[in-house]
Amino acid sequence: MHVENLVARSGTWEEMRADFRWPTPARYNIAEQICERWARAEPDRHAMTYMDANGGLQDFTYQQLSRLSSQLANTLRARGLQSGDRCAVLLPQTPETVLTHLACYKLGAIVVPLFTLFGEDGLKYRLANAGAKIVVTDRANLAKVLNIRDELPDLEAIYCIDSAEALDFWAELGRASDRIEMTETGLNTPAFISYTSGTTGPPKGALHGHKVLLGHLPGVETHHNFLPQKGDCLWTPADWAWMGGLTNVMMPALHYGVPLVAHRMSKFDPEKAFWLMRKLGVRNTFLPPTALKLMRQVKELAPLKLRSVGSGGESLGTELLDWGQRVLGVTINEFYGQTECNLVLGNCVDAFAPRPGSTGKPVPGHDVAIIDPSGNVLPAGEEGEIAVRRPDPSMFLEYWKNPEKTAEKFIGGWMLTGDLGTMDGEGYFHFSSRTDDVITSSGYRIGPSEIEDCLVGHDAVLMAAVIGVPDPVRTEIVKAFVVLNGEGSDALKAELVLRVRTRISPHVAPREIEFIDSLPMTATGKILRRELKKRG
Repeated sequence: MHVENLVARSGTWEEMRADFRWPTPARYNIAEQICERWARAEPDRHAMTYMDANGGLQDFTYQQLSRLSSQLANTLRARGLQSGDRCAVLLPQTPETVLTHLACYKLGAIVVPLFTLFGEDGLKYRLANAGAKIVVTDRANLAKVLNIRDELPDLEAIYCIDSAEALDFWAELGRASDRIEMTETGLNTPAFISYTSGTTGPPKGALHGHKVLLGHLPGVETHHNFLPQKGDCLWTPADWAWMGGLTNVMMPALHYGVPLVAHRMSKFDPEKAFWLMRKLGVRNTFLPPTALKLMRQVKELAPLKLRSVGSGGESLGTELLDWGQRVLGVTINEFYGQTECNLVLGNCVDAFAPRPGSTGKPVPGHDVAIIDPSGNVLPAGEEGEIAVRRPDPSMFLEYWKNPEKTAEKFIGGWMLTGDLGTMDGEGYFHFSSRTDDVITSSGYRIGPSEIEDCLVGHDAVLMAAVIGVPDPVRTEIVKAFVVLNGEGSDALKAELVLRVRTRISPHVAPREIEFIDSLPMTATGKILRRELKKRG
């Protein structure tokens, strides 16, 4: 089976952009694109290698993924899951995660990927807001779902992949037929909801259509120096619950017939990352900046056989790029995007020379500009907001059940990213800062509101404000300023950190807490986070 690249492999970058045309099929389904067409053409083709926590390996062909996901689709349908219904996936990088995505897309259902580190409060909001009808999880996360089940009126069934305390995933699947007629879907048919944090209000669910896969392909092709090529094999430590793991790696690898490595460390281990890539022959990887910074500290390494490394989320800087060339043997291609519209800027060392400090140029198929508050495009060198022209296949359809926030995301024909930046005279984009107070920590974009609400829920807390403060490894760490109704102590700080870790997620828990007499505010009562940032 021959896979056509969307981006031409010859000519200048400008010529590639000028010659680019998006396909516009009437029917489009992610399951068809990343599994079924391969299962028909090359059923025994290697699709995925799964390494479990103990180092055990399991290989899957496209035919196996097709048949197993059809069985799962039939059992989900028997449990009442229909087109447009939501099914949540609370799993790390496992075969069952892939199967649940495929099964839901075959049914026309909407997947809700959830990070396994979410606590009960974090899960409760997302599951309730999405109106999830079914949850697929594992023993490690099952108790959290069972504890909040009574507060989720839409939830009808819980599948567990390794416990009999809920519906037995594999037993149910094994009783079903492996044949199914797929629901007809198009480019704009809803496919999944990815929750993103903002600075005001609760997390927003970015609803993406099936076209989101198509929209990511040019960026994946180019930041992996024209993937696919013979011998390619793709892995990322990024969780598949986030866009970086899901749409930068999992889906595109399967789409292109590039073997996908599935393994999620409970905590990122840089030495193990090197070992895993060496053992499984990984040639292409997406490594978030924090992972690269941790890997840089590892000494005495045997050489890898990498062909391409992509990274995004923040500028890497000259020192880290030099380390990548020296130790990884490649020029790391930096790229840019966000949950609502991903992989729209990027680098491709095989097409043009990356510029340190830049996030690259607009990827073929995407129009990106620097605009002023009125939506006017600014000339080179002037700072403004990075914006993406709509329509764009990578762009979200809407914020789930939130038309007001959806409207605020656009001005005229542009989608606002909330990031300030500039474009130089040669078309390279440079990120400056956020227009809001989103915190970038270890590759995660963290909104303060959810953390502040959790802290204020403690009896000892009157008010709380959360900011990001610079950190050499994580880019930023979460710091909380807390106003108490009594005396503070180190024990109380530890208790507040634990509260956020367990109720929301460890990745958003404050690493610093400072007790303060009062918070700086505007006349209308808004917290002046910029004043807190001056304190550090």
